[in-house]
Amino acid sequence: MKFKNVKLGIAPIGWTNDDVPELGGENTFEQCISEMALAGFQGTEVGNKYPRDVKVLKKALELRGLEVCNAWFSSCFTSKPAEVVLREFTEHRNFLYEMGAKVIGAAEVGNGIFGTNEPIFDAKPVYTDKQWDAVIDGYNFMAMIAEEKGMKLACHHHMGTGIQTMEEINRFMTCANKNVHLLYDSGHIFYSEGTYESCLELIERYSDRIAHVHLKDVRTAVLRKVKEEKLSFLESVKLGVFTVPGDGSLDFKPILQLLANRGYEGWLVVEAEQDPAKANPFEYALKARTYINEKTGL
Repeated sequence: MKFKNVKLGIAPIGWTNDDVPELGGENTFEQCISEMALAGFQGTEVGNKYPRDVKVLKKALELRGLEVCNAWFSSCFTSKPAEVVLREFTEHRNFLYEMGAKVIGAAEVGNGIFGTNEPIFDAKPVYTDKQWDAVIDGYNFMAMIAEEKGMKLACHHHMGTGIQTMEEINRFMTCANKNVHLLYDSGHIFYSEGTYESCLELIERYSDRIAHVHLKDVRTAVLRKVKEEKLSFLESVKLGVFTVPGDGSLDFKPILQLLANRGYEGWLVVEAEQDPAKANPFEYALKARTYINEKTGL
């Protein structure tokens, strides 16, 4: 399998969870980025313990040979005035631009339930036509703001939001302008649809607009329990629904092969939120790095 212009990154959420701060609360920023580098990754996304001072963050990462590839942005076009969201996004863009990132991953979290105790499948938001218009218009504007700095906006389809299911992703991608890209997340599409075919279908449909990739594995036994017992997203994370590639139920070789065949360029980022007390972050980072190397040669 041959990738061109692809780098490997890892998200800090395996060390410290942004949605459940008590998970990994004891892990420091310095430990996190040092272990990322030691495991053989080239880049990182930005977590809640990362300094926001560009000079401080750059120095810490450069000492370890790491660079920033993306940082999550929470858009709230369904619950806040658009001008407020766009102002927040512009500040976020400026930070990422200064850090050298080329992509901005954003998820529409207005009315989202993934940070609550609501059952993840039964209580997810479903947008009205008016809300869809607000989200589409908002992302079109954010894409233009990103392009002012030569950057790409990528929408992160995510559990517990109104852009979660294949049908919702299709509506969003069809209605949004072509310069609005997709952040492909293997774990979230499998979690939502429950089929391996959906992981491949999403790449096949939107390979020309995928600007960033999250590689996340799923433990299907835990997912089954989530559905049967009507659990929340936070409960599912604590139970270990997600893990790193090669440790769960998904076969990543066809996923990675399809991305390579379709000419994907950019970052492949391991992102698997787990309880660090149960899944040692460094051990699982090494496991993911070894697995990806075995499948791709990267």
